[in-house]
Amino acid sequence: MLPSPAVYHFPWEVNSEAMQEGESVRTFGRLVCYLPEESRATLSAQHASKEHHVIVRTLFVEPFNPIIGAQYIVLGETEHDQGVGVMIRARVLNCVDGVNIALLQKAISEQRSFLEEKESKQGRPVKPADTT
Repeated sequence: MLPSPAVYHFPWEVNSEAMQEGESVRTFGRLVCYLPEESRATLSAQHASKEHHVIVRTLFVEPFNPIIGAQYIVLGETEHDQGVGVMIRARVLNCVDGVNIALLQKAISEQRSFLEEKESKQGRPVKPADTT
């Protein structure tokens, strides 16, 4: 059986309590740290003058050639780690350096609006998304 389709989440949403264990998720951020001995990378993104970090377990995408400071998109499932909190177990980790992040954020917001409108027309309950 295939996993459920991954929904784009902003990096500042990933560490929220609303994330379920094993939930498929896509997010993005700048690679600020990679620890190959722990199969762990840290992505960072800034929002509302605050820097948000997303921890990524890279075991399933290794070996990969990390470029510190480059933008990455990650697709994977969430898992909860005692010392870290929410971590993404990466299935895909792509370098997308050069992507316009402001435009990506706008596209994610537009996609959410479209899907919410589509679901409301079909009579399905709409899952609220925090885009702030």
